[in-house]
Amino acid sequence: MTIYKTAAPDVALRDITITQRVFENLTRRPDAVVLTDGPTGATLTAADLMDRVKRLAGGLNARGFGAGKTVALMAPNMPDYAVVFHGVAWAGGTITTINPTYTAAEVAHQLRDSGADMLITVPMFLETAQAAATEVGGLPLTVIGSAEGTQTLDDLMGAPQEAQTPVDLDTHIVVLPYSSGTTGLPKGVRLSHRNLVVNVDQIIAGASFEEGEVAAGFLPFFHIYGMQALMNVHLAGGGALVTLPRFDLELFLQISQDHRARRMWIVPPVALALAKHPVVDQYDLSSVEEIFSGAAPLGGEVCDAVAKRLNCVALQGYGMTELSPVTHISPRHAPKSGSSGLATPNTDCRIVDPDTGADLPAGEEGELWIRGPQVMMGYLNNDKATAETLTQDGWLKTGDIAKIDADGYMFIMDRLKELIKYKGFQVAPAELEATLLTHDGITDAAVIGLPDDEAGERPIAFIVGNDRVPDADGVRAHLKRTLSSYKQVHEVYFVDEIPKSASGKILRRVLRDRMKDTA
Repeated sequence: MTIYKTAAPDVALRDITITQRVFENLTRRPDAVVLTDGPTGATLTAADLMDRVKRLAGGLNARGFGAGKTVALMAPNMPDYAVVFHGVAWAGGTITTINPTYTAAEVAHQLRDSGADMLITVPMFLETAQAAATEVGGLPLTVIGSAEGTQTLDDLMGAPQEAQTPVDLDTHIVVLPYSSGTTGLPKGVRLSHRNLVVNVDQIIAGASFEEGEVAAGFLPFFHIYGMQALMNVHLAGGGALVTLPRFDLELFLQISQDHRARRMWIVPPVALALAKHPVVDQYDLSSVEEIFSGAAPLGGEVCDAVAKRLNCVALQGYGMTELSPVTHISPRHAPKSGSSGLATPNTDCRIVDPDTGADLPAGEEGELWIRGPQVMMGYLNNDKATAETLTQDGWLKTGDIAKIDADGYMFIMDRLKELIKYKGFQVAPAELEATLLTHDGITDAAVIGLPDDEAGERPIAFIVGNDRVPDADGVRAHLKRTLSSYKQVHEVYFVDEIPKSASGKILRRVLRDRMKDTA
């Protein structure tokens, strides 16, 4: 067995809950503003946040919705998101985070699958929440803010609960996010307090997080990237957040400028905007030292273009919901173009041939396997998927094709299930997409494989362009200049946008379905 061991020293496995970890830092700075609502400017100090968390926990337990219960939260990023998250955790409950853009049917599925006992939302999404709650049998509803005839978050507040409700740090499900759902229905990912606490400490150490960092928080908190790298890391690491309910490029830039942001946590579509959108030049971003992109592969050329334009270091990391989520971070002092970086503390890796199960040496491509204390407990109500993903000795099979070089840097090549088989050759959509995006006229792109009787699958491209976008022949010519003959697209479609999840991942199934509908 070839195991790639991290060179970073381990972080301690601490016997505290995620909210105790957050409070540990907040207690030292009670008067500091730690959360600001971007659109309104409303703020919460560290003392305010701790008080609201404790009062919500007290109210939940007093009403029977605390210890042992599951509370669903369907809301955009806002200061009270952290209040609900940590209030439920402090009360000894489980929080399941729901994408607020879901349809009622999708919400109902998650409510039913997670066994939710209450749903908390905002007035904007109340109609959807009511329909979903009715579908699962009349689940109690609470709104953050106010809505006629509906219980509010302030109504739930009770006497402050001063101590954490006791829980088993290794087996209690503190949060139940759902995987991206790019294949089939989303699966509930069971994460413990141990998972979250150690990963917060892994991120703080691996990313060299500094006290006082303020960031524009647009990455959705319902997704594990925003939940951990933004919300929990900034609160536990001595930083602060200005929340955005959705991504707005100009507001994002304004906040980054006004708060002298040291770091931008982003996803590939935002990297594209930072690299190419003319409005970026209207803002003073001289404080930005680092761009950190995660959630989906980012082509090295785009990464380098952002770094050059903003005169900063542009880095990538790697993770997934099942890993709490971060396992790799590019070091600021020694990044490698196109790499997802080095393994975080306490993290072991393997590269495994998906066909033979053999471990592969440095430089060869195979499925990335991960072992560490941030690995999930498993999927909820899905033993089959758990067994397919977790080995008996603790390795998580990521489903990502990667390679690790002689220096320990990891490069994601593509999703195992997204590889296109063309005449026996493996074609990685991410490689074609990264190459397409090097053209000045192409602002976004996606590549999928379509069944073909002769070739097996044919790669086809979907292009979003600007006024310099080439025609289909120009797109093919651009690819032919840099890629092998089998790594070429056979059809080109020009579209207004590429369908993506909230975390920035391309929804290839949507594109495949679109092609079926037009066949």
